[in-house]
Amino acid sequence: MQSLPRKLLRIIGAAFLAILILAIGQGIWGALLLSNLKSNPAIPWAVPVMAVVLYLIWQYLAGKGWPRSTSQARQRLLRANRVSRATLTWAMAAGLLAIVALAGIWIVFFQLVRTSPNALADFSHYPLLTAILAILMASLVSPITEEAGFRGYCQVILEGEFSGPVAVLISSILFMIAHVTHGLFWTKLLVYFLVGLVFGTIAYLSQSTLPNIPVHIIGDLTFFLLVWPHDAGRRLVWEGNADRWFWIHVAQAVVFTVSAIAAFFQLKRVAGTSGQPQAGS
Repeated sequence: MQSLPRKLLRIIGAAFLAILILAIGQGIWGALLLSNLKSNPAIPWAVPVMAVVLYLIWQYLAGKGWPRSTSQARQRLLRANRVSRATLTWAMAAGLLAIVALAGIWIVFFQLVRTSPNALADFSHYPLLTAILAILMASLVSPITEEAGFRGYCQVILEGEFSGPVAVLISSILFMIAHVTHGLFWTKLLVYFLVGLVFGTIAYLSQSTLPNIPVHIIGDLTFFLLVWPHDAGRRLVWEGNADRWFWIHVAQAVVFTVSAIAAFFQLKRVAGTSGQPQAGS
């Protein structure tokens, strides 16, 4: 049995790698976007530049480039493995159902507990094309860096030290901590923890980070465009009678949570019978 200090060091190391990957990707995007908006907002040049940067980051994390001695380790840690069609289908089904459930939970929480809304970038003063492309790129940067960092490098390291469920639990806690910048509200942090559980479970069951990326992109767009912009106007149920929409969102949270859990069980069954995933390039 490995000592507790060694396990703690592995958790710290895994967390450091996840945060580093996240900081590099999102830091570069933030700097590029800020420079673009200040210099020439009519031409969204930061978007194609960031697309190239994301590609290079992903390729390096997947084992390309120097030093060659770490190539296999980087490929293993990214876990960008191809999966069977059935596994991909059920992974995406479970993830998308969970996103709808989490959106309902978020909205209900905002009507039960006074919470500050997430700060959203104001693109209303910029050209429409620039705003659309910037939002789309933001919805790529976070999923790619977070899946590579947390469900790839971080969770793979943790799975080498702990059982799969414990590794998913720890990576989800670390993912939640990484989002404390959105505010120290237990409602928000709980949702981020649940998001971590969803994506961590998909990565563990499918043994791949790839199925998470399209689901994560859809999830970000859902919250960016449909949920967060309305949070400031949500009224606490304690300040008035709960209206029809409150109960609709409660039903949404319950029904889609149950549906997502059923899909996860199906994913576990399918992934367990489809054989080992093939290593991605």
